[in-house]
Amino acid sequence: MKTTTTNEKADAINTGFTELTHSTTNTSHFSGTTNPRHLRVILALMYAAGGDVRRERIDEVAGASNGPEVIAELRRRGLQIPCDRLDAIDRDGKPCKPGVYWLISDDFRMLGAWIETNPLGVATDGERS
Repeated sequence: MKTTTTNEKADAINTGFTELTHSTTNTSHFSGTTNPRHLRVILALMYAAGGDVRRERIDEVAGASNGPEVIAELRRRGLQIPCDRLDAIDRDGKPCKPGVYWLISDDFRMLGAWIETNPLGVATDGERS
């Protein structure tokens, strides 16, 4: 798994926020969602503003105990949402690799375009959730 540098993340965020308000033509498309879990996770990722959102936080925000599946559902709808694995030590002193999620500039662009055309979270793929 590729580890992303802080500079790459900063570039993605800076580009994403700039382009969020200046929609451009994309080769990718976010199909949209009305699912409340999806919408809460999208907002948490956007509000992280360049920071990582830990898997546990995704679970909490989504209101589900399987945050990675919520992320997978968003990926199937067109977002990329990379996951970096960090080296850490758990409460028992054992090494672990917790996952953290973040948005890349293409994700910000796709979300910006979707928000401009669907301000109330209306799905654009014919699905309701």
